[in-house]
Amino acid sequence: MNNLKNTRIRHTKGPFAMSVVYSFTGAAILASIIFSLLLFLSIDENPWMKVLFGALAVIFELGKFFAWYEFGERIARRHLIAAFSAFSFYSVLAIISIGGSIGGINSATNTAQRYVDLQQNKVAIFNLQIAALEKQIDLNNIAAEKYIELNRIATGVVRIQKENALLRQEQVELAVQRDHLPVASQGSVFGLIGSIADGLKIKTTDAQLGLVVFLSVLLDLFAAFFVGLIGEEQRFRRTLAGMLPQSLTQPPEITQHSPAVDHEMVISRSDILFQKALDVLLKGDVRCTKKAIADKLAISAEEVDLIFFGLLEKGLVTQKANRHFNWHGESV
Repeated sequence: MNNLKNTRIRHTKGPFAMSVVYSFTGAAILASIIFSLLLFLSIDENPWMKVLFGALAVIFELGKFFAWYEFGERIARRHLIAAFSAFSFYSVLAIISIGGSIGGINSATNTAQRYVDLQQNKVAIFNLQIAALEKQIDLNNIAAEKYIELNRIATGVVRIQKENALLRQEQVELAVQRDHLPVASQGSVFGLIGSIADGLKIKTTDAQLGLVVFLSVLLDLFAAFFVGLIGEEQRFRRTLAGMLPQSLTQPPEITQHSPAVDHEMVISRSDILFQKALDVLLKGDVRCTKKAIADKLAISAEEVDLIFFGLLEKGLVTQKANRHFNWHGESV
């Protein structure tokens, strides 16, 4: 019984945990689809072609995640060739999806950057106009000095002073228009891109591309992880349901039974696997390890865990501090 207390027993996830998993999975898949749509919809401006390319993007995304789910199913059944084919299919679709996400995220960041550049160009144009007026005022001042040297203050200098006053007024109006332009806020993303570029001593465009690729790959891995988590949980529940006695998983039926059938014992899959494992251990065909039993009987990890839980409960094995097992079935 002490060994049973130290044994880690897997339990099914509760409703709250599964609701969180499904929410994260749906959000990640939706984000991946949206970023792929941003790229595929920009291929052609024809409405029908937009519909076709949009449908293609959705099919690729959903097919990619189903291929990953099927990969987990085939790995659990130990069908390595079938699992390799599913993984290859997933890899191709994942490359297309990551490329679509890169294009979509890059398109969104470029659109925001274009708006910032446009606002900055407007400010630069006003600054150039103000600087040109300042140069004209400086030239007029030089001309006024010449008029003063020629004693033509009344005719030349007065005219130049009036012209400079008009130029100063125009400068003020341009400065007011420049200051009333909307502030071009770059946002934290562009600040992050600039920091990465400065830290790595690379161009801003290279830093932006690296960040976009990283976010696209991270989004795909995030969604794949939660899809695999859902598949693993469903497989565990199916395995657990298959190992429970039939009387616990099905409601009793009111039928006419013969006495022989009433006393017939229902043998579950767990009992069959437990007996097979016990037979091979008694014969000494395999070592008392989970991997050896799983390879010998070609069963999943969840089924092996339940078998060793039964062996511990019956005292046929004990567990050491390093979590390895000692076989005591022969002495029992």
